[in-house]
Amino acid sequence: MSQPGGFDFLGYHFERDKKWPRSKSLMKLKDNVRDLTKRNNGYCMQSIIGRLNPVLRGWYEYFKHSYRPTFAPVDGWVRMRLRSILRRRHRQRGAGRGWSNIRWPNEYFAKLGLFTMTTARASARQSLQGAH
Repeated sequence: MSQPGGFDFLGYHFERDKKWPRSKSLMKLKDNVRDLTKRNNGYCMQSIIGRLNPVLRGWYEYFKHSYRPTFAPVDGWVRMRLRSILRRRHRQRGAGRGWSNIRWPNEYFAKLGLFTMTTARASARQSLQGAH
């Protein structure tokens, strides 16, 4: 959420020598992800992830210079959406939380090829450190 001490510019919020996506940019990403991850869609999980990855990758590429804690909550929210699809397919109700995290851990989605921003950021920082 935008704080009174900073300012918004080109999709970012700037404050105290840090920048992160402004609220409107994050809400737009979430709306796009919601459209692609409806719980009653008939696509297989690989297809859903295949359609979702370009959206996530594009958003990350634009906001990759954001303050570090920006990406983990977004990754978690995306996985929660995917777990809720799996729960529905197994005739369970509710969001993909709790036992769903154990039944379908993060590695499950990594094996299916889900793009995660925290992993992309870690590998980008690793390659930057190796260049020096």
